[in-house]
Amino acid sequence: MITLDSYVLGRWQAGSGKPEILRDPTSEEPLAQASSEGIDLGAVLAYGRDVGGPALRALGFAKRAELLLALSKAIHAHRDELLELSLQNAGTTRGDGKFDLDGATGTLAAYAQFGKELGDKPFFADGPLAQLGRTPRFSGQHVWVPKPGIAVHVNAFNFPAWNQCEKMACALLAGMPVLEKPGTPTALVAWRIARILVDSKLLPEGAFQFLAGSARDLVDHLGPQDVLSFTGSSGTGEKLRGNKAVVRHNTRVNIEADSLNAAVLAADVARDSETYDQFLANVEQDIVQKTGQKCTAVRRVFVPAERVREVAADLVPRLTKVQVGDPRSGETRMGPLASAQQLADVRAGITALTQFAEILCGGPGPVHAKGYFVAPTLLLAKSAEAKVFHELEVFGPVATLLPYSGSAADATRLVNLGGGGLVASLYSNDKAWSDAVVLGIAPWHGRVWVGSDKTAGQALAPGTVLPASLHGGPGRAGGGAELGGLRGLEPYFQRTAVQGFQGYLEKLGQA
Repeated sequence: MITLDSYVLGRWQAGSGKPEILRDPTSEEPLAQASSEGIDLGAVLAYGRDVGGPALRALGFAKRAELLLALSKAIHAHRDELLELSLQNAGTTRGDGKFDLDGATGTLAAYAQFGKELGDKPFFADGPLAQLGRTPRFSGQHVWVPKPGIAVHVNAFNFPAWNQCEKMACALLAGMPVLEKPGTPTALVAWRIARILVDSKLLPEGAFQFLAGSARDLVDHLGPQDVLSFTGSSGTGEKLRGNKAVVRHNTRVNIEADSLNAAVLAADVARDSETYDQFLANVEQDIVQKTGQKCTAVRRVFVPAERVREVAADLVPRLTKVQVGDPRSGETRMGPLASAQQLADVRAGITALTQFAEILCGGPGPVHAKGYFVAPTLLLAKSAEAKVFHELEVFGPVATLLPYSGSAADATRLVNLGGGGLVASLYSNDKAWSDAVVLGIAPWHGRVWVGSDKTAGQALAPGTVLPASLHGGPGRAGGGAELGGLRGLEPYFQRTAVQGFQGYLEKLGQA
């Protein structure tokens, strides 16, 4: 069995105490173990601040951008090995493994490109100079400067590569050292990536650290210049945000949590249209891809009431044809859930939803004798008003059809009952309807995706997180924001207004 050690304080070290066991979700056989016991986490954070931070910031934006590209290439060189580990530890099909791994390397490469435009100054300007006095001689300049702390990234189990690398790309380019703490059930992939990064010797010592096992008292050691970025459940996010050290120091916290993402089919969309084909394909993909374990996967599918049975008749055959099983088989399209706990949670969630819905396909029952399998599940709500559909996220291959009147006002009201989401997708060729819904739901969502005949064959699916677009959302989605091009660096910066002589400000930061 592999022991996942941690790279901290300049060396690899295994924790003591009883370890957590990582399993193959297909066979349930143990694969690896991890523990962080015995590691001084306060010292780990101090090491990143004092050793890694100054060395990283001394490189400048352009050099850090070059390093991101080199890191992307180093990881990509081990792609086949990492895909095999993903299959073993996360139960992903090869296609789902690529989605995670290529998302990771692609995001690093994208931020390498974004970083080229920042130049060599130790900051970048936020807008032009502003005259503050009677003449331009006394002016002001807003600047973004790197925070001299450490970025602690507590990542989710569902994307062990992508989640780690997307956070790391932004922080390292901004000039903040990182401590990466992966979700333990699928940490084998993240750990191997950490090994690759350390062995590459590309980053200054202390700029990258990796913690395997429990976070323990990690958050208790955060200070005012540190950043905590978390992806996971809203309950855990709430606890982290309320940590005494975080509250006392006003430590910056960025959280991406639960999201009851919605897809809305407009009444104008004909059954034989390209827009309708997009709708069916995207809903199916979101249910099946990564076994539904995506924070951006659709959970609520709103359909005009008179067309609900029609949509069900088109979706159910697609879902029942999906081969569920061992991801090692080329015939398998959907693998198992990531862990025994995930299986228990998903089964319980489906059972809770069925108190208010009809099962059209799938359900909570067993699929195979061994492994953490569940079938693609589509439900039909008895009423779209039932609170459970807008409050309970079942984090698996599960979605519910919800009937609505077809009006923009009704769609907006029902979608927003989710309390804040990462992404909502709309399908319509009616501009007036789309305008009303987009503007109506935008305050409650980090991203709104609009499909029409004009985007057919051109658009990436709404569940795809792209480096150039914002990833995050308000309310129950966590209130955080990641990516979005250079906006993704903002959590790791302090924005400061510098006021003084115009000539000084124009030469600020120049040698």
